[in-house]
Amino acid sequence: MNRYPMWKNIFIAIVILIGFIYTIPNFFGESPAVQITPAKSSTKLDPALLGQVEEIFKKENIAFDGIYLDARGVKARFKNTDTQIKAKDILQANLGSDYTVALNLLSRSPDWLRSLGAKPMYLGLDLRGGVHFLLQVDMKAALDKAAERFIGDFRTALRKERISYAGVSREGQSVQIRFTDAAQLEKAKKVLSKEYPNLTLNDGISGEYKVLTASLNAVEQKRIQDFALKQNIQTLHNRINELGVAEPIIQQQGVDRVVVQLPGVQDTAKAKEILGRTATLEIRLVDEEKSDPLTLENAEKGQAPVGDEVFKDREGRAILVKKNVVLTGDYITDAGPGINGQTGQSVVNVTLDGRGARVFQQVTRENVGKRMAILLIEKGNTEVVTAPVINEEIGGGRVQISGMANTQEATDISLLLRAGALAAPMDIIEERTVGPSMGQDNINRGVHSTLWGFAAIAVMMMIYYMAFGAVSVVALAINLLLLVALLSMLQATLTLPGLAAIALALGMAIDANVLINERVREEMRNGNTPQASIHAGYDRAFDTILDSNITTMIAGLALFLFGTGPIKGFAVVHVLGILTSMFSAVVISRAIVNALYGYRRKLTKVSIGQIYKA
Repeated sequence: MNRYPMWKNIFIAIVILIGFIYTIPNFFGESPAVQITPAKSSTKLDPALLGQVEEIFKKENIAFDGIYLDARGVKARFKNTDTQIKAKDILQANLGSDYTVALNLLSRSPDWLRSLGAKPMYLGLDLRGGVHFLLQVDMKAALDKAAERFIGDFRTALRKERISYAGVSREGQSVQIRFTDAAQLEKAKKVLSKEYPNLTLNDGISGEYKVLTASLNAVEQKRIQDFALKQNIQTLHNRINELGVAEPIIQQQGVDRVVVQLPGVQDTAKAKEILGRTATLEIRLVDEEKSDPLTLENAEKGQAPVGDEVFKDREGRAILVKKNVVLTGDYITDAGPGINGQTGQSVVNVTLDGRGARVFQQVTRENVGKRMAILLIEKGNTEVVTAPVINEEIGGGRVQISGMANTQEATDISLLLRAGALAAPMDIIEERTVGPSMGQDNINRGVHSTLWGFAAIAVMMMIYYMAFGAVSVVALAINLLLLVALLSMLQATLTLPGLAAIALALGMAIDANVLINERVREEMRNGNTPQASIHAGYDRAFDTILDSNITTMIAGLALFLFGTGPIKGFAVVHVLGILTSMFSAVVISRAIVNALYGYRRKLTKVSIGQIYKA
């Protein structure tokens, strides 16, 4: 009556063994480490990199505890942080800019566990320490930038169709095209409505001109805003990865906000610089014809000629450049620091994509003998980095930018250009720093509260239900084992709310055992034999256990679907805890009871505490 078939006992044993294997990596602790990853997404991981890193360590006499290659790169563990920092510097010097070397913390679990895929849970910012930012994307600026791009697109489209116009300008988030002839306006309206169906076109009169106004409709605005948010998230990923921050968390929150968590980073000022810097290039032609001293002086006072703008170079000299942008940083596929072989100055070597290379070749062919200004735009400030004379046609898509102050600046500019520019400015509206000691304190408090809660439940159950109480405690311990194993297998990030959910799962899990034990007692009070009471107790308590857990799981799923951040993390642990508690309370506890009492044919009593008959 109370015996499981052999296959079910074997299944339970295998589940417990798997739970144990995937739980124990969390108890080995972490050691200082470095991780080596390709700096460019196009660079593939080569197993030869592992041998190269080992060779560097042997050559420099750097002792390491372990080294291996996984899907993300090469990782090496060390005994202390001094060796870790020394290894990072040496690797960066030997591997160059093709690879990023980041400081990290890795589990001390043995290689055989890692070969089975057994890894510890990730620790959230509140447990490991680091920096948390909440950034808000300036959606108005994204729309303004989109409208600015349409100016050049409209000019190209109208010239292609040989439509004459008096001028194109931006007014807020709308673009106005001025015509002297109504027929030309109608022709332009037909062309633009066909090429840009998501724009709203209206015509009117302004003084002596007929004006065609193009504005973004709601669908196009939504598309631009969504793109700006996704582009900013991707840019932040690229930038932070290249700067060597291990395991960052960058995710969308709401319609215009981004959460950035940088575990292990304690320098808030440096983190702000990483996130806030925006750098892109613009290549424009210098207006040589109007660059006389008087015009430059008036331009600096805000009276620049029509179609021109004035900016200063690094020596403070004013340079008059045309508003028409030849190329932007969007055409850059790669950028890296270098040294000019003739002058010995630091430079940035830029590689353009196919379209950018064609445009650059055509512009340099048509403007030999003229000056070309390379502008660096960063944090809203525009600076002329260099303005060389075009001596000959430049093909091949490779451009060298001189004028860098030093190697560090060349490296920083290269990094920002590779990572890409932010599609729209972002403001930091919330920031907080969690120190590593505070994170460890949070871990200790969370673990202690869980253990003390478990101990209190264990004592109460064994006093009140005797042997059945001890069985419930063992099932509860296995429940905790399976829950931690599941979180480790899913590589979930454990946070303080997650620890709270684990403690709550233990408290809720014991309810099922209480229901079973009380049902067994009730059956024995009604005069049933112990074997029949155990069988009926488990079978009849199951429906109640299932109903209560389903209603609780619905609440957990609602938290997961509609919650964000810590609430969603709590919900994940909560739902998994419900699943493991049902399995441990119903299946595992019954397997243990079957092992204790199931083999006895003439069972006269069971150790389940005092039974009071009605």
